Formats: sequence, structure tokens, C-alpha cells
Amino acid sequence: MENLGNLFKAHVDSGRIAAIDLLDADNPQEVTYADLDASCDAVARGLRLRGLGPGDRIAILAQNRLEFMEVLFGALRLGCVPVPVNIKLPADTVEFILRDAGVKHMFYDRSWDARVCDELPGTDFDEDYQNFLDPGEFEAVTVSDKQVSMQLYTAGTTGRPKGVLLTHSGQGWASKALVEARRLTDDDRILISAPFFHKNALVAIKTAMLPGASLVIMPRFAARPAIHAVAEQKCTMVTGVPTMMYMMLAERDLIEASDFSHVRTISMGSAPASDVLLGDISAVFKNAAIQLNYGTTEGGPIMLGWYHPDGLERPVGAVGYPIPGCEYRFEGGPNDKQGELVLRNPGVALGFYNYPEETERCFKDGWNYSGDIMRQDEDGWFYFVGRVDDMFVCGGENIFPGQVESLLEKFARISQAVVLPFSHETKGEVPYAFVVAEKGATLGEDDVKAYAIENGPAYAHPRRVFVMPEIPLTGTNKTDRAALRALAGEKV
Repeated sequence: MENLGNLFKAHVDSGRIAAIDLLDADNPQEVTYADLDASCDAVARGLRLRGLGPGDRIAILAQNRLEFMEVLFGALRLGCVPVPVNIKLPADTVEFILRDAGVKHMFYDRSWDARVCDELPGTDFDEDYQNFLDPGEFEAVTVSDKQVSMQLYTAGTTGRPKGVLLTHSGQGWASKALVEARRLTDDDRILISAPFFHKNALVAIKTAMLPGASLVIMPRFAARPAIHAVAEQKCTMVTGVPTMMYMMLAERDLIEASDFSHVRTISMGSAPASDVLLGDISAVFKNAAIQLNYGTTEGGPIMLGWYHPDGLERPVGAVGYPIPGCEYRFEGGPNDKQGELVLRNPGVALGFYNYPEETERCFKDGWNYSGDIMRQDEDGWFYFVGRVDDMFVCGGENIFPGQVESLLEKFARISQAVVLPFSHETKGEVPYAFVVAEKGATLGEDDVKAYAIENGPAYAHPRRVFVMPEIPLTGTNKTDRAALRALAGEKV
């Protein structure tokens, strides 16, 4: 069983660039695979020197940077378990995660106030990281089939954060499967601006390292710097979430002045993308295929690819076709082609750390209950319908917010829409819409309501509409639903 820390070992002598770190955008830092390998060994030796070993949890609280990757793979080589933590979470939530995981050592930078956890041994990337390292060769420890590799925490905004236990073998399988599904090669140059503590970016890192591609690392996402990075670094692949693409495309002047001819792939995940957004992306990135990634941290993390075994073209809105090695079924739906997706593959998590009741609910005999409502067409393509817990009932009718959002985004004067359910005395719950107008467009609440009633079912039309300059985001660049609810509460 190969240690996941050795994922890129085959490229150490290639001389190729492993990463270009834009932490200092004016002075990009390039490192080869040989450089990265040596640094990972130095991390593993530094951890061992301080008495740490297999099974010990190592937290990383930092913005995207090269050292994050060094600690990630270095800890894996020693058999330690990296615990990447969302630095935008409230301090008490971060403290809960560190205590729940039993973290023995933490790495951090100036983006995180380490005083919250000052009783933990820690290393500041900006102050004493070089002193932590112990240069020299290190042979990665042997791992077992079910040995935990990483512990990623999910949720936390609506309940207790859950530590997902991923294995070396499972993540090794997933990385190989996704390289084939994405058809990545060693000449790809991949922009990553989504936070490294999130599944989306971690998947991109592993699938880039395995074939020897190069990563272009932004410390955090910002639309205009991301556009500059794609153009200046000649990226062949851009990764992220749909909201990030909305924000980039809104920078019309810079988009029109930039050369994107080298971009071959736009890869998005973590949230659905509307048909309108997909059309806008295709119009700007004319040479790029669009990959819509469906996956959950618990489930592999990705079970769908973008190519049909019979060579069929992916329909608009489809999120993929099952990759080899994945089993699935649908439960609780109107037929055997729609319902909650229940899946099994070698990458499925072992369960949740210190959370037996949730483990029992979500994992059964190697199967993971995803909580996502999906449907499959006659050719085998999958489509995301909504979350089991997102669906709400309005006057006896089932409504999935994503379906209303897709409808609204077809309105020429709307560039982005988010729909949430709100309590209603007689209907149970009704939809409210939060929309961003196209630049230069005049948009009012009545305009949106009228469009929805004329073009969709009346029961699904938004009862309130808030026109906003932009949609607020969480630390993982997803829609900040709590902020929208607070906004609606203030205006109702």
C-alpha cells in the first residue's frame, strides 16, 4: 500500500516545476518537484524530531501557500494525519475542531490569530518554520489498507463540525481515477485559488501532483488577480466554484483585454452551475471544456467523470458519468433513477471521528448516504437536483432552491440568483430570492416576480426579492446563507 505522501515521487528527477506560489504576486516563487520532495522530507524529519509519529494529528491554519503543501505531504510521509482547518471559522469553532481532533502540533501564518490555541505547540510559517525543518532524506512509513491519511472537517455552519476520516488507499485510488477522468498530463498548468483547507482544492492538488503537472497557487481568491494569474501564467486549467467564475466574468474590461487561448479546462465543483453561467464561460474561454465536479468529502470525494464510455457529448447541466469502480443507487425518489444518491467506492470515508451516531446514520456496509438528490438520464448522465435538507414545501408543493435559481438566471437582467426558504403563516415556507443584476441593467423586485410567474410554476415564484451588488461568500467561497438570512431579517 503506497503512502499518500509519496504521490509525486515519480517526478522528483524530472526537473519540472511543481508549483508557482503567488503569495508575493510581484515575486512568484517557483519550486521543482525535487525542491518540494526535499522540503516534505524535512517536515517529516522535523515532526519526528519533536516526538510525533503515525496517527498523531497535525493542524494547518493558513492561507494557500507552498508551505501548506510541504506540511501536508510531509506529515503524510511520517504517518501523521493532517487536519486542514478553515481559518474563517469563528475562533470557538476552530478551538472545538482542534480539541475534537486531539491535535498535537499546529502550523499557521499571519492570516490566523494563533492566540486562541496558544496552549498547543505550533510553528509560524512566517517566523520559525525554517527552524522547524530538519533537512535530509526520509523514507515514508508503510501504511495499512485502512490507515487514516487526512481528517477533513465538514459543515460547522449549521451544526457540529464533523471530522471525515479518509484513508491512504482510498485517496490514492481517487487520485488515479480522477487523473484519468480529467485527462491531466504533465504539461498542464493549473490555477488553484479555492482554499487549501477545502476538499475542492485538495482534490485539485492531488490530481495535479500525480501526473507531474504544475500548480499556480493564489493565497486567496480575488477576481481580478485570478484573471491576471490565468493570463500571465498561461494556465491550461482553472479550478474553483461557480461563484468564483461569476465574479471573474463580471470584470468585463479585464476579461476582454486578456488572452485565454491556452485554457483547455474550466473545472468547477461544490455547488451547482446554471445553464446561463455555463454559456457565459464558454463564450469567454472559447478553447476550454467545462467540467462540473460532483462529489462530497465523505464519498470519495468524487465519483463522476466528464466523459461517456460511448463517446456521447455531455448534455448541458449534467454533472458527470460514473467513473469505473463506483457503485450507486437512488433511494426515496419517484423511481429508481432519482432520489438520494447512495454510493460506494474505494475512496469512501471510514466515518466521522468521535461521532459514532452520525457515522451510523451516514455510512452502512461501505455505502455512503450522500444527502444529495440526483437523477440519471437514459444515457447514464447524472444531474444534481438539490440537497435532501434543502428541499422545502410551499403550500403542498416540493421546491428545490436550485431549480428556482436556474429559472431566474435565464432572465437577461440577472447575472446571479440565490433562493432560500422563509417561514410563512399559511404556506409553510416560501421562496425569497437574492439577485445580482447584470452590469448596467435596471432591476426591481416586481420585475423578478413577474418573470418568475410568467416562466415557471406560480407556487415557486419568490415572495420577496433583494437586489444586491454581490452575493456574500463563506470562507470556502460558497454562498453565505446565514448572511443572506440576516439581511432578509433586517428588511422584512
